[in-house]
Amino acid sequence: MSSFKEIKPEELTENPFKTIGRDWLLLSAGDEAKFNTMTVSWGGVGVLWNKNVVFTFIRPQRYTLGFVEEEEYFTLSGFGSDFRRELTLCGTKSGRDIDKVKETGLTPVFDKEAPYFEESRLVLVCKKLYKQDFSPECFIDPSLDGLNYAAKDYHKMFIGEIVRVLVK
Repeated sequence: MSSFKEIKPEELTENPFKTIGRDWLLLSAGDEAKFNTMTVSWGGVGVLWNKNVVFTFIRPQRYTLGFVEEEEYFTLSGFGSDFRRELTLCGTKSGRDIDKVKETGLTPVFDKEAPYFEESRLVLVCKKLYKQDFSPECFIDPSLDGLNYAAKDYHKMFIGEIVRVLVK
């Protein structure tokens, strides 16, 4: 029996600046046969196209990108600062090289849409709506390009509709 309860996106009371930027999230995609997760600390939530949405960013070298590209859904799982070690590992090590579940001890939950983790306190289940590669000519402030993309490894942005919110 799951320890999560489902709420409406409008019922969220989380501070997105803290949850995303300071506590971080795990972005996960795939299925029980094969999935991956990675730490994200850039992104946001809002309303677009009359839908409650998230937007998140993935660099091209990230192993998780292939899973998000392939699947219709992804999840964002929030843990809080007490999981800093696990989220640091998921943000600095590749699922190509290690088994992140084994290394972190996190317990994956294989939902019908996308995996998430039993230890999380918040899960946003998201259906992909839009994707686009960042492009250097689109920077209005060119210093952002230089500061964030020395390797020219521009993020791919994904916008996903929040279809379910799970909380503890």
